[in-house]
Amino acid sequence: MIHFVLCNICLKMMWLYHLHFHLHLCPECPTGHCVPPARSGHRCVADSTHLYVFGGYNPDFEEAGGSENEDYPLFRELWRFHFATATWQQVRTEGYMPTELASMSAVLHGNNLLVFGGTGIPFGENNGNDVHVCNVQYKRWNLLNCRGKKPSKIYGQAMIIINGYLYVFGGTTGYLYSTDLHRLDLTTREWTHLKPNNTPSDLPEERYRHELAHDRHRIYVLGGGTSWTSYPLDKIHVYNLETNYWEEMVTKPHEKIGYPAARRCHSCVQVKDEVFICGGYNGEVILSDLWKINLKTLQWTKLPAVMPEPAYFHCAAVTPAGCMYIHGGVVNMSGNRRTGSLYKVWLVVPSLLELTWEKLLKTFPHLAQLSSLQLLNLGLTHTLIQRLK
Repeated sequence: MIHFVLCNICLKMMWLYHLHFHLHLCPECPTGHCVPPARSGHRCVADSTHLYVFGGYNPDFEEAGGSENEDYPLFRELWRFHFATATWQQVRTEGYMPTELASMSAVLHGNNLLVFGGTGIPFGENNGNDVHVCNVQYKRWNLLNCRGKKPSKIYGQAMIIINGYLYVFGGTTGYLYSTDLHRLDLTTREWTHLKPNNTPSDLPEERYRHELAHDRHRIYVLGGGTSWTSYPLDKIHVYNLETNYWEEMVTKPHEKIGYPAARRCHSCVQVKDEVFICGGYNGEVILSDLWKINLKTLQWTKLPAVMPEPAYFHCAAVTPAGCMYIHGGVVNMSGNRRTGSLYKVWLVVPSLLELTWEKLLKTFPHLAQLSSLQLLNLGLTHTLIQRLK
């Protein structure tokens, strides 16, 4: 066995080398339907093998699929991007797929894609408050039968799973913005409307299109806003799960640059104690920056990577290995233009396994066409073979 010893400088250089957005170009498809059309307001999640993209919106008739798209200007569809072969596939599912297809919330819980809320057309007139579950292995949708009082029918809310509970915060009806916090016990399937011990004046500002992070004991609310404002990131509202209180925490600025700009409609992923935000809209310009905050120190750091094009209403997800994928979004306000681009960036120093795996896939692009037995004979582990299938 060969042991590698990397000094801190080497590790830092290797991390910086990988901290660049890479554009994924998919093979040409004769039917023209092998990649998701440009969209915004969709959501994505990731496991070790695939990126799953659900829903979205595009008012451009031709870009949205023209007369072939019965749900125009929405996309009632689930796509998956296979990391190993860099190919897209529209997933044909059974069961009842949600019809609220813009600004819903989505998380991956094991093999289950949980989708909550969202809105149809016209925005604010057809909102949802159901939890739909798609088992990505068996490709089947089910409506989660829940007890208790459900949240209002909203969109643009954020949600997160902590210790077997699904937490939903904020959102809008299209007319009113919310500061409500709800919890769904995923074992008993019972909703609870959490009523913090704060006075009403101590609650976070009402908002939508914010993001959430957690450290198992607290929920951190990052950004968001309303149609007329975006909230800053110098202070962060934090809900303490143990005391049932909202707290306001002061963050630490980047030494030379200060704080990230206020924003809504950005993306956010978490890797252990570090949370990464990317892009968004601050009420004036579309952003393309990438920042991270450490939840233990509340220190902001601006990262050297910049999105290839500024975007908001895009989606992002991170793999278990620490690679973030960003898809779609609005890239031009005046032209109301959306993109279907897919980018990736490593947020951590890739493990030697991941580096070797990427090199192997690049050197032998037809590896996925071999049988499992052939791959085993070549020396690949069962885990890596699963990532090829």
